[in-house]
Order: sequence, then structure tokens, then C-alpha cells
Amino acid sequence: MIDEPFASGGSFLHRADPRAKLSAAAALSCILAASPVSSAPALALAAGALLTAWARLPLGPFLRRMATVNLFVAFLWLFLPFGTPGAAVWSLGPLAATDRGLALCLLITLKTNAIMLLFLALVATSDAASLGQAMHRLRVPEKLVFLFLFTYRFINVIHGEYQRLMTAARLRGFTPRTSMHTYRTLASLLALVLLSAMHRAEMTRRAMLLRCFAGRFTTLRRFRMGAGEYALLGLGGVFALGLAVLEVLHV
Repeated sequence: MIDEPFASGGSFLHRADPRAKLSAAAALSCILAASPVSSAPALALAAGALLTAWARLPLGPFLRRMATVNLFVAFLWLFLPFGTPGAAVWSLGPLAATDRGLALCLLITLKTNAIMLLFLALVATSDAASLGQAMHRLRVPEKLVFLFLFTYRFINVIHGEYQRLMTAARLRGFTPRTSMHTYRTLASLLALVLLSAMHRAEMTRRAMLLRCFAGRFTTLRRFRMGAGEYALLGLGGVFALGLAVLEVLHV
């Protein structure tokens, strides 16, 4: 099942209006993604570290998610420095790492970790339902909101159905091996999972129609922007403007 280890807590970021957090995270991430220099991502990385410390996120899940992201970044360090034109800095046999390749790897690493920290501190501290409602209140197209919420919901459903079928197979003596029997069994399990997911989707559609669903997102939850949320938005806006200035000046 999809867990939300960062959504519960007692910090201000956990209690803050998700609209403010989502807006700040989206604005900063867009600016960082387009940054051509490493100074802006480095500052954002420091800010993200401060926010995650302020949110008091659980250390174990936090480290696992950061390790997963940086595992993909590590592959860039293995290949990108040797395939980017530029002046050779050091060589490994016939391969030569260039200054432009190393600078590009450093820039990508800073951007990736900065955006990840910002999203963990500002977005992951709200549950998926609250984020969907915040997206709707921010005038995100309703179809995208529905897609986000139903995708989140049915990933849980599909995973639960897979676990149920796999448990049933193991109780009947199934042990995965490198054999045609294993391949046929896994293919049958996959087909059953997809069929079950389609059946559950149809049941969900009928249940929504019985509850007079008319294609519009409605909720009884109310959000309230307080002084802390406005301060968060203001600081985020000032920080985003400062990053944009650094990018324009190429500092």
C-alpha cells in the first residue's frame, strides 16, 4: 500500500494550508528546473534542508526516498562526464571526464536534491486528499485533479489485489523460479490483477453515479489562510525572485 509517512506531524508545515505549500513548491521548482547556474540550486538546497528540519520528518523514510532519487543521479555521474564535450579534467584509460560534463552533473545533482527536499517539506506534509482539494481550489483543471486522486486511489487497489493473489498462489505451493511454469503463473496473475482492477473501477463508477456524481469536484472541507500561510507565501515569493535574479545575472 502507498504510505504517507510525512503527512502526519505537529509542525507548522503539517498544519499549514496546502494551497500555500503547493503554490510555493511549484513556483520554486519551476525556477530551479530552468536554472542554468549552480548557485541558485545550492541556495535552494540549503533552504530545503532547513524546511525538512523544521518539519521534523521521520528520518528512516526520508533517507530512503533521498537514496532512491540519488541512485538515478549516480548513473549520470558514471556516464555524463565522459560523454560531454569540453576540456579534459582527468582520464580513466581511454575515457576522459570533461569540465563541462562534471559541471552539468553537479548542476543536475543540486537541482534534483533541492526540488526533492522542497517537495518533501512542503507537499509530502499533506495527505493526497488534501492536495487534490488544494489543486481544485487553485483552479487546476478538474480532469487533472480527478486523474491525480483516482490514480492515487487505484494504485492502492491494484497493489492490494496483487498481494491477495500472490498470497493465494503461495498458499498453493507456488515458488518463483526461472521456468516456464513461473512465467505462465506470473502472466496469469498480471491478467487477473488487471481484470480485477477494471471490475473495481466499474464498481466505483456505479457507486459514484448512485451518489449523484455529476462530473464536478465537491468537498465539505474548508481551507483557511492565516498569517503564517501568508508569511510562507511571501518568503517563498521573495526567495523565488532572488533565485530568478541570480539566474538572470548568471552569478
